Amino acid sequence: MNVVILAAGQGKRMRSRRPKVLHLLAGQPLISHVIATARALKATRICVVYGHGGEQVPQAIGAPDVVFVRQAPQLGTGHALQQALPHLGDSAATLVLYGDVPLIRPATLQPLLAAGAGRVAILTAEFDDPQGYGRIVRDKRGGVAAIVEEKEATAAQRKIREINTGIMALPTAKLPGWLTRLKNHNAQGEYYLTDIVPLALAGRVAVHAVRVNEAWETQGVNSKAQLAQLERMYQWQIASGLLEQGVTLADPMRLDVRGDLACGSEVNIDVNCVFEGSVKLGDEVEIGANCILRNVEVGAGTHIAPFTHIDDAVIGAHCRVGPYARIRPGTRLAEDVHIGNFVEVKASEIAAHSKANHLAYVGDSSVGRNVNIGAGTITCNYDGANKHRTVIEDDVHIGSDVQLVAPVRVARGATVGAGTTVWKDTAAGGLVINPKTQEQRAGWQRPRKAAKVKP
Repeated sequence: MNVVILAAGQGKRMRSRRPKVLHLLAGQPLISHVIATARALKATRICVVYGHGGEQVPQAIGAPDVVFVRQAPQLGTGHALQQALPHLGDSAATLVLYGDVPLIRPATLQPLLAAGAGRVAILTAEFDDPQGYGRIVRDKRGGVAAIVEEKEATAAQRKIREINTGIMALPTAKLPGWLTRLKNHNAQGEYYLTDIVPLALAGRVAVHAVRVNEAWETQGVNSKAQLAQLERMYQWQIASGLLEQGVTLADPMRLDVRGDLACGSEVNIDVNCVFEGSVKLGDEVEIGANCILRNVEVGAGTHIAPFTHIDDAVIGAHCRVGPYARIRPGTRLAEDVHIGNFVEVKASEIAAHSKANHLAYVGDSSVGRNVNIGAGTITCNYDGANKHRTVIEDDVHIGSDVQLVAPVRVARGATVGAGTTVWKDTAAGGLVINPKTQEQRAGWQRPRKAAKVKP
């Protein structure tokens, strides 16, 4: 099967310099969703016809299994398909999709492909408000007689609620003859792909209409308002699937999945959470409100408190993270690790039962088991040119306001007193402090504010 994705339109109503098909839905360009559908259908050839925005589309997508063909100038859908013909295999059917119709599902297209074996098959939908769409005109026997664009439709034809989605399955071998016979005698001066229908009927090729069950799948994007509507449609489908799996969502309308989210049993997700890339949540995981997780694996029984950001990390079982924590790429937390409010961890491994409960930075570090990192502790890992590593062995206790200047090793069982700067490797089991002095002045008075002079 060939798949041709038409993606050359400008999208004036988007009011953007960006090509319409590169606007994002669920964190991915619109056209990326359509390409994913083509791949799911196991297409042997995927051809994208682009135009507006020049090379931005192929540069943004850059898929080795996709052929990109430029349409210049843009003279309509029929002209666009003609540009793709040299790249299509004659022995296979051609499925025409659209780069700005991102929600169409492979399962919806399967009946269309079956109906299109040696025939023209058109995917249709029924809208309560069909304004802007081409209408399906049927003959007395109920067959497809024509597709009439709204600008060319009569008053009676505009009352028809069955519309052409534009998605078609076509016999590729017939396309060269049909496409060269298209005329542009219409209000737009374009070559319409829909004008293939009368040519097929005249050539005794059957035209079959397949009506989609869920009309929302065929909705396209022509404005930022429509893009926002489709975003919520997409997210509602994701949320519905999670609810069916038994995931508890505080509010299904306030969830954003921009990738793949896999959940175990008894998972609880609060409002306004965003999941990007590949996220896996184990059994009995709780995600607090306003969290962002990107490419994260979270172990069973872990609680992520509100306003926590986790990026490219592995969180072990029965951990407590947040609120207001930031876990940066390369971090791995073992089981029962506590990372508290306003703690940042980057490119570090923290072993089981260790904790940094508040106001700390742990970067480029290896932290052992049963370690306590006090408030205000900082691993000074950057010398202005290079990053260096800090090693904190098992059973270390670090007091508040400590600076660990990497590269440095704090040996097993050591205690680092509050306010200490650790420059050198420590001995095991001892106390590490910097010399401190404290001066007492009896009878000292605090400064007072000067009295205000009345004008």
